[in-house]
Amino acid sequence: MSVRAEAIITAGLRPELFSGPGVLSKSKTLAFAALAILILAGFTFRVSGLSAEGLSEDELNKLSAVADYRAHGLTGANGEHPLLMKALQAGSIIFTEKWNNSSFVATHPSEYIPPETALRLPGALLGAFTALLIYLLAAELFGPEVALIAAALWAFDPNAIGFNRIAKEDTFLLFFFLLANVFWLRGQRAAESANRNPNPYYWATAAAFGAMMASKYVPHLIGISLSYYWVFQDLPETRWRLGKKKMLACLAIIVLVFLVLSPTILLPETWRQIGLFATNKRMGHDGYEFMGKLYSHAFNDWLRGTPVYFYLVFTLVKLPVLTLAGFIVGFPLLFRRKLGDGRYLILFWLFFWFLAFSFPGGKFTRYYTSVLPAVLITAGLGIQFAGRWLAERVTSFASNESVRKYLPAFLAMLIITASAIASANVAPHFRLYTNSLGGGAARAGYYFPHDEFYDAGMRDAIAEVSQQARSGAHIASESPQLASYYAQRARRPDLVCISISDPEALKQLVLGDFVILARGRRYFSNDALVSSLGKTIPDFHLTLGDVPSVEVFIMKSTTLEMVNEAARQMQPVASAIGSTPAEVN
Repeated sequence: MSVRAEAIITAGLRPELFSGPGVLSKSKTLAFAALAILILAGFTFRVSGLSAEGLSEDELNKLSAVADYRAHGLTGANGEHPLLMKALQAGSIIFTEKWNNSSFVATHPSEYIPPETALRLPGALLGAFTALLIYLLAAELFGPEVALIAAALWAFDPNAIGFNRIAKEDTFLLFFFLLANVFWLRGQRAAESANRNPNPYYWATAAAFGAMMASKYVPHLIGISLSYYWVFQDLPETRWRLGKKKMLACLAIIVLVFLVLSPTILLPETWRQIGLFATNKRMGHDGYEFMGKLYSHAFNDWLRGTPVYFYLVFTLVKLPVLTLAGFIVGFPLLFRRKLGDGRYLILFWLFFWFLAFSFPGGKFTRYYTSVLPAVLITAGLGIQFAGRWLAERVTSFASNESVRKYLPAFLAMLIITASAIASANVAPHFRLYTNSLGGGAARAGYYFPHDEFYDAGMRDAIAEVSQQARSGAHIASESPQLASYYAQRARRPDLVCISISDPEALKQLVLGDFVILARGRRYFSNDALVSSLGKTIPDFHLTLGDVPSVEVFIMKSTTLEMVNEAARQMQPVASAIGSTPAEVN
């Protein structure tokens, strides 16, 4: 029996409903229409107000790498990350520059596309089309009903939207991981069929994995698919067997596609950057603030770093409550045999992801991007089960066939709508979303401030400071490169931007200079200064929506004395660290 047919049966649908060509055609048309609406709606959420937040220092590194490529050809700029995303960003930036220089924009200045939008647009686009891949994957495993629910949850989930709106690699990693597994499952279905050739699907799977590796260096995700494959190998009746030659061919295709899409891996400078990254020398921070407490944040800190339960807390406080309830109901179902063998892929996905990402000391919430579809598919299973369970209980009291028929769909629509409303209420600052279990809007920015704010207020802070600062004034912040970039955009190249984690640089501050404290940028290296200035009232502050995000202090005699005292306290920490790196990854 094919995987598709088994998925339909285990999903509780009758195969004969899909046997007639007219019914099948109608079902496909409805599914296509629904997916088109979801992709369009998801893209609208992802692209609306895409420049509402300023760049982070991470994103500025991508913008600088694109500028370096355009000036010098392919180089090792930002070489600790693969090329594919930056290549797409370069294309987006070139296109928007031509658009901005067009006569149409000259006469319609409101149509100008900011650099922030140009840089983030490829991720927003792929993030929207990820809903289609989630549907195709889940339909192979559990049937179209669960697939459509999961795709809709992705389209409207505030976390998925927030992750897709930042110019980082995780969205691209997930897109090609899902694409590879769609082909992988289609290959399984073809292999189990007596009259179909599965080889094209195998080669397509390998090519997608090559693109995944050209998006981000996370090769262990391939282990999820291989583990699912090996589950079937001890079954005598299985026909899904590649053999050594095909496996080697797949490996060769992965390497070839990776080299084509990320040729910078061949440059010595790239390997030097990878080496620096692997040894934590590219980390621009010595800690991570999680629930108000600072933790060590190096990858090799393991259990001494951010807590193992980091992503568990994220799941509990960041998913919309009804989606979370669906996941809680759906997770035990993955261990039920009647659900079918497709459940093993989701189990391996959840297990290997949490094993690989929860135990290293360094964690970021954006890493959750690559497991979120598995969580939402599981939630889809739970929503489907809960809908049918409720329908059966209701019809046992009142024999109303329409209730049994429409109640599951109503429940699914209710939960999907709740997710859409949650995203609409928090737009355009989707990363700040916190559900009612986590305290709601009152706790926005409390749990994961580095990732929730992500330098979003620095652009506006520098714009305000640039209007007030005297010529040659110093601006101290934890993101000096970003501050310098926005000072240039504000036509204030005279401003001197320094790091608040550098006690020697802080000694340069004089009356009238500025100190910027951005939420999420508290580290061991600057904690003395942040704590000291936190006891006084800032000269002005900025917010993301209603959430305080940046405090700005103008140096007066009292605040300057506090800064100098904090610098003396920071000196031993700075000496222990040895230097102040410039990049956060």
